Amino acid sequence: MRWARGAAGVAVLVVGALVLTGCTAAAPAPPASGGAPTAAADAQAGAAGIRSIIEDKREEWGLRAVLVSATVKGRPVIREAFGESMTGVPATTGMHVRNGAVAISSVATVLLQLVEEGEVSLDDRLGTWLPEVPHADEVTLGQLAQMTAGYADYLWDPELLHLLEEDPFRQWTPEELAAYGTSKPLVYEPGTNWNYSHTDYLLLGLALEAITRKPVDQLIEERVIGPLGLTGTAAPGTAAIPDPVLHAYTAERREYLGVPDGVPFLEDSTFWNPSWTITRGAVQYSTLDDLLRTAEAVGTGELLSPELHAEQLNLDTRAFASPIDGCPACFPHSEIYTYGIGVVMMGDWVLQNPMFSGTAAVEAYLPGEDVALAVVVTFDESAFDGSGAVGNRATDLFRLLAAELAPQHAPPTRP
Repeated sequence: MRWARGAAGVAVLVVGALVLTGCTAAAPAPPASGGAPTAAADAQAGAAGIRSIIEDKREEWGLRAVLVSATVKGRPVIREAFGESMTGVPATTGMHVRNGAVAISSVATVLLQLVEEGEVSLDDRLGTWLPEVPHADEVTLGQLAQMTAGYADYLWDPELLHLLEEDPFRQWTPEELAAYGTSKPLVYEPGTNWNYSHTDYLLLGLALEAITRKPVDQLIEERVIGPLGLTGTAAPGTAAIPDPVLHAYTAERREYLGVPDGVPFLEDSTFWNPSWTITRGAVQYSTLDDLLRTAEAVGTGELLSPELHAEQLNLDTRAFASPIDGCPACFPHSEIYTYGIGVVMMGDWVLQNPMFSGTAAVEAYLPGEDVALAVVVTFDESAFDGSGAVGNRATDLFRLLAAELAPQHAPPTRP
């Protein structure tokens, strides 16, 4: 698998015609002549600015398709699709996509709800439920949820990466994946540093199953998907994704397959198996509308008490997250990127920004201003470099669109 470093600095596994098509929402009506600017006029201006940015960056960055939806104080600004899913098949706003790390927020929400109900504490040791896991008596549930447990990320294991490249359709079990992360020494003493670790959330999911004696997919359905009315989101337990589906394409296996730079190469990765991405029961597909709804709910703490929502958005990791030799996913935190409990903070925005197997996305919310934004992108061949790598262009696009929607709260970027 090819890796690229996203705009936030996190290492991510990177896995047609450029004609504007498939716009699915009519522009808001103009304001009445002679009157003061209306909300509809503001929305119309905002939508025009967003369209202009997307049309410009699609060509510059080689984006095959872009799905975007945004609201300000609950009012729609834009909900449109640009480009193609497959050649000759326009992208639409109703298409299903893999949502990857968006499900991390759902797993974290389940944990925090159990804390609120008095079932567990964030300070409880993992070993209470999974005593067979190495270092389980040293690691707490809260550390797993904030990725400060010290477990190595299994996705940096060379043997596992080779197997993923060799067969992207393979179905993985949590137990197989956990072995790659927990068989190595801890990267640091639990609670003293931070690293983006898929291992942490895989183990947290297994712990939630042991605590509740329910599978994670049932927990998320009962506690997140159902209450939020997410009709397009599910965890099928397989690589299945229902129609209509936004097709994804990637050149990430170029080097593994020995395809020389300069030789045209692109694979349809739509149905590659995402079972390696997170814990069992949280490997989901979703829709643009559900991503936007999730952004609102997570950003406002709709499913949590105010106290636990504040705990979820804590900035503790800024005090101690730092680089460690041999740990590619250990890096300092700042207002550019800070990890809370299952959420990312970029400036004033609360979000998740998954990217894998040819699809990248951002679902984000701006508290206080009540701005919600969801973006999904797929890639054309021109997006990839000579090694088959590409950055998280959904995050790059989010920064531009967020600045357009809320200029006083533009997400920070590195100099």
